[in-house]
Amino acid sequence: MTKKDFRFLCYPFMRESVSTVDFEIRTDSLTTKIGLAASLTKEIPVVYKDLMNLLPLAYHLNGSVRGKLAIDEEDVRYVSELYDFYAAEVGDRIDRFVLPQGTTAACVLHTCRSEAKKSVRALHKVSLEKEVPNILFDFTHLLANLLFLMAVYVNKLNDVEEVPFISKSYPKTRKKNPEE
Repeated sequence: MTKKDFRFLCYPFMRESVSTVDFEIRTDSLTTKIGLAASLTKEIPVVYKDLMNLLPLAYHLNGSVRGKLAIDEEDVRYVSELYDFYAAEVGDRIDRFVLPQGTTAACVLHTCRSEAKKSVRALHKVSLEKEVPNILFDFTHLLANLLFLMAVYVNKLNDVEEVPFISKSYPKTRKKNPEE
């Protein structure tokens, strides 16, 4: 009997057909991108510290479907408090849909936001196959929204204006004149 050579195995569940695998790979990607964003925000101590605190939470999210649930109400409360802080800091810069642009750090944070949204979608796919605690959905949605706010905050600190996006596909609903 020969011992398996783990140099040729990057992830032991790769050949499984369940959606849990896709969720775990997606949240691994999210976590690595949060690490990248942290490396780009060392000169902004509050953002750097917050991203470094989010890193282990993203990996806890990763293992919470196959393994023991590792995200709890305290984690959701913590991310919610971060959300409130950044929302207050960016104010009316978030009252419209904006293009994902700006500094390199902000662009990476937008990428993190997108990865978090993909993680929500992957989590939904898992939920079609097995029971998924609602707290994981709440946490992941909240994380995506927080990462957006952090991107806008980094742009604000660097005097980068947000560029509104006006969709041709989804025109705004015309506000009715009260006199009509």
